[in-house]
Amino acid sequence: MIISSEAIVSLLALQTVLFYREAAWLYARSISLFVYQERCRLDSACLIFIHGLMGSSQGEKAVLLRRELPGILTPDFSGSLEERMAQLEAILEERAGWTIIGSSLGGLMAALYAARHPQRVARLVLLAPALVWPDFAASPSASIPVPAVVYHGTRDEIVPLEAVRRLCERVFTNLDFHAVDDDHGLYDTVHQIDWPSLVAGGQ
Repeated sequence: MIISSEAIVSLLALQTVLFYREAAWLYARSISLFVYQERCRLDSACLIFIHGLMGSSQGEKAVLLRRELPGILTPDFSGSLEERMAQLEAILEERAGWTIIGSSLGGLMAALYAARHPQRVARLVLLAPALVWPDFAASPSASIPVPAVVYHGTRDEIVPLEAVRRLCERVFTNLDFHAVDDDHGLYDTVHQIDWPSLVAGGQ
């Protein structure tokens, strides 16, 4: 089989385009990671992930976030909601500037903490947050001024999407809500998020 010179030129051109696209993506990602690392350097409190009811520090999300966000805290929580909140309070005590990522029950914990200590929290990232928890859902409509990014699956059969959307719109004054094609675990979604960019204030 003889390949024409025109075909060779076209193939080389395509390879060049693909190379520069990959290089541009890597450059953008390195910039996002640099911004995140600089933020961590300047802000000693930085970043924590709160897992869900059945999660742990060895769960898929925690492992992913440790890879994507070097230095993130991923502690284990156990017991009742009140006991878990006490554990969280002890970890975050007397420090400010936290970006808190919370999944399911961990999202509820993050929201409760931000409601109690808005001055200590810089940003919330909530993954299918269990805000329908009775104590939170029935609470007065006091606003939480902390910027909140929420991802919730349209196929979530555990925590209803629309109920959470309404609660978020009622509670958060600075809300970025994403309804995504995923289930409660959001395992597809978390692998698609550019985490360094998100925690630095992008995406």
